Amino acid sequence: MELKSTPLLEEHKKLGAQLGPFGGWLMPIQYGGIIAEHNWTRKNASLFDICHMGEFIILGTPQETGLERIVTINLKDMPQGRCRYGFMLNDKGGIIDDIVVYKIREDKFMMVVNAAKIDADESNLRKHLKDDKALENVSFGLGKLDLQGPLSCTIIESVLKQKASSLKYYTFASFDLLGEKNIISRTGYTGELGFELYLSNGKIKELWQILLRDERLKPAGLGARDTLRLEMAYPLNGQDIDDNITPFEAGLDKFIDYTKDFIGKEALLSQKKNDKCRKMVYFVADSRRAPRHNYRIYSQGIDIGYVTSGTFSPSISCGIGMGYVNENLINGQGIILKDQNVEISAKITDKPFYKQGTFNKVLEVK
Repeated sequence: MELKSTPLLEEHKKLGAQLGPFGGWLMPIQYGGIIAEHNWTRKNASLFDICHMGEFIILGTPQETGLERIVTINLKDMPQGRCRYGFMLNDKGGIIDDIVVYKIREDKFMMVVNAAKIDADESNLRKHLKDDKALENVSFGLGKLDLQGPLSCTIIESVLKQKASSLKYYTFASFDLLGEKNIISRTGYTGELGFELYLSNGKIKELWQILLRDERLKPAGLGARDTLRLEMAYPLNGQDIDDNITPFEAGLDKFIDYTKDFIGKEALLSQKKNDKCRKMVYFVADSRRAPRHNYRIYSQGIDIGYVTSGTFSPSISCGIGMGYVNENLINGQGIILKDQNVEISAKITDKPFYKQGTFNKVLEVK
């Protein structure tokens, strides 16, 4: 598998970044500290290098190309200028990848995929598209920055002179940036008002430098991105969801359009009918102790499941997490999270853990 490199490595080194566990191809873990970056994003705005993500262009209508059958979301009725979150599934309903699809025009779509799944996703698309010439992998020429936080719109409009306030949640438009015409979308993975800015790899470093001249904006890394997304109970591919887990089990059924045909539909319908499968649950610890990946979940002394994600939540000052269990649990029910000699008392709760996010804030169009 070819891992996508980021054009911003030298910039990260200048800022004292510690590179991620996979080396330079992934965003740094932190710049000034995970908790500091987390809190700054919640109160102000942060800039994330997400150039490692993958992007595909699919030319042709979803019916002509067969794309409609490959994804779980309805592309036919999707308005131009909208983006939608959904999945590519295997025949058993397992999640190959969670994706965001952009409808650029009636016969042109962009699909954004996870970095580690670029090769697998391209292979899956070429396997199922009616003509694989309809697909162009633009991942290695396109960069992307994620500007997140309550001040994100103000910063884009003041620094870049672009009308970001015209965008509603999960919409996008084409803007002129540094001599290029490219996409800005109002999306993100932090739970705050935010935007993703696409630009060629040749220009993305310059955009990074220009934006960070604004003192209201600071760089943030993989660590803060993880704590921010977990406070919103957003799943991490490869950890909370994978090709052996279905959207139904993951509690992500709302991103499935059962009125249309798609790969894995029959498996999901069968699973919904039987309703005898593991289910995703969310929990808060009774202390600041953080549960970790693969801790076991116990109820009344019985092992009923496992933790997929867990961390200390800077926003609510306690341990939080999510995982799968094979029993029906109710909000407020006590559980124990165990790993060898470690035991953490926790309670089942609903999602998200953090409920003051500004992601769907109504903006005044200027």
